[in-house]
Amino acid sequence: MPTTKALFLGFSTLLVTASGCTTLQGVALRPDGTPGPQECSAKALEVMRYLKIRVGDSSLVDLDANQIDSRRISLYEGPIESILKEELGLLEATTRLYGQVWTSGPRVVIRYTEAHPPDGDKVPICAVARLSEDQMQKLPESKPGMAILDGSVAAAYIVDAFR
Repeated sequence: MPTTKALFLGFSTLLVTASGCTTLQGVALRPDGTPGPQECSAKALEVMRYLKIRVGDSSLVDLDANQIDSRRISLYEGPIESILKEELGLLEATTRLYGQVWTSGPRVVIRYTEAHPPDGDKVPICAVARLSEDQMQKLPESKPGMAILDGSVAAAYIVDAFR
């Protein structure tokens, strides 16, 4: 019986510890609620070479395909679908970008892991949404699990790892 209690206690501790450290897609969270480092897959790095997109390349995106041209948008923690507004390497405008949104920290973090060109199949990529001057900062009226941002456009930057 003591062995069963010890196993239960050990499993419970592991479960509680693990649930506090990870979030969407198993990414570790930093103390401020933003996602920690995450490697890009070897396949994504290979595909990006074929698509002629390099680290640092960028393109404007409509952050949420359902809120194009909105003055203010509400983003919810979880999956996101964005749309390229201009070409990015061999990816043409209107290519869909799929990824994850984190809203727990002081600003919104968006990581893209797939691109879906209008005339092709989904392919793996690594990109992040960025805006200068704290424009990815959540507005004060944002509630837990979501973020309100001024504007619906950002830049998607190609990366070789999420940091």
